[in-house]
Amino acid sequence: MALSSFYPVIGTTRIAQARDFYTRWFDFEITFEADWYVSLRRAAGERHYELALLDPTHPTLPENHRKPVQGLLLNFEVDDVDAEWERLVVHGGLTAELDIRSEDFGQRHFIIADPSGVLIDIITEIAPLGEFAEQYAAGHVGQAGGRRNPR
Repeated sequence: MALSSFYPVIGTTRIAQARDFYTRWFDFEITFEADWYVSLRRAAGERHYELALLDPTHPTLPENHRKPVQGLLLNFEVDDVDAEWERLVVHGGLTAELDIRSEDFGQRHFIIADPSGVLIDIITEIAPLGEFAEQYAAGHVGQAGGRRNPR
């Protein structure tokens, strides 16, 4: 299979609020908007990131799956998690679902939630400690000695 794109689609009854949240706090731009679906994109140099919002009652979903999102966690890896903590929580007034902290498994992070209840884990990789350093597969340790979320 040749994969040309991959992105999460969040089923939410709060499309406008979620759209405003991602465009305001994370610099996503709207690439398509209807009352039942919003497509968002964030360009960062040659990289781009996509996210979509969908009314969970829309008939394009199978009937037995027409429910709002639940239990989703998005990881946003950043260069300076402390600066993002200041921007989003301290100065921005967003509520931390998990306060900023360093984890032995190789992350410094905090968690906030979007208007739909989707958790967003803001992460900077750090060097893993103890047995966690040995649990990473060869070639998968990140720039700061950490790794993508091992959860």
